[in-house]
Amino acid sequence: MTIEAMGEQRREPAAHVHKVGYANRAIKKKRCKRTRRGASTVSMALQDLFVSCKQVFKGPDSAPLPQDIKRLCNLLDNMKPEDVGLSSELQFFKTKDAVKETTRVTYTTIYKCDDFSLCIFFLPATAVIPLHNHPGMTMGPDTPTQLRLAKLEADSVLTAPCNTSVLYPTAGGNIHQFTAITPCAVLDVLGPPYSKEDGRDCSYYKDFPHTALSNGEMELKREEGKRYAWLEETEVPENSKMDGIEYLGPQGLQVARTATGLWKL
Repeated sequence: MTIEAMGEQRREPAAHVHKVGYANRAIKKKRCKRTRRGASTVSMALQDLFVSCKQVFKGPDSAPLPQDIKRLCNLLDNMKPEDVGLSSELQFFKTKDAVKETTRVTYTTIYKCDDFSLCIFFLPATAVIPLHNHPGMTMGPDTPTQLRLAKLEADSVLTAPCNTSVLYPTAGGNIHQFTAITPCAVLDVLGPPYSKEDGRDCSYYKDFPHTALSNGEMELKREEGKRYAWLEETEVPENSKMDGIEYLGPQGLQVARTATGLWKL
């Protein structure tokens, strides 16, 4: 299951979704002492999200209950960029100052275990996360040359702050892609996380119009056909490569703490 939330503060459109730094300074008297970057205390909202994920995600063989999904969505809907050390004043979010040639996606991992992961993806303007799936959440694997008929669930422009999006194993647009309109950040809660060893590696797809490759499998009216497409699994696209960076936001998640929390994406 995947939960994703836009983390950029401006009201202008941030990303088009198609589904089928940190420094603290402590000052004492006249002497200035720099503290470790990202050493600020973890926010209550992030701590509650972490604790709730520990309670909700119990491994690949256990699906979260609807009420647990609602808990997580409610928490995520109320999180702010500052809860993970972000601010609209960061150079990355200033469109006028953005380096137009830089369109590579960057990601940072807040926390990861065998049951779930918390990550942030940074998309410069025009950057794309290609059409891909979330392994362990779709029906059995396909061979790379097999065509698969898919129905378009959503083709939307999201503006931060916005409600959490939830992708279920076989519903909600598990196969999807992002295209950034302005620089934006996406908080990603994934349970279980990617794992090549456990057969949950990411797969990528090319899409073809339904009318382009009709094989008689399904007869559709013209208007209805616009909501369907053929998907073909492909090799890893060049624009799917990402750069990983160290998480420098609030530190100190308390593993043993007990609390009731909510989550959002």
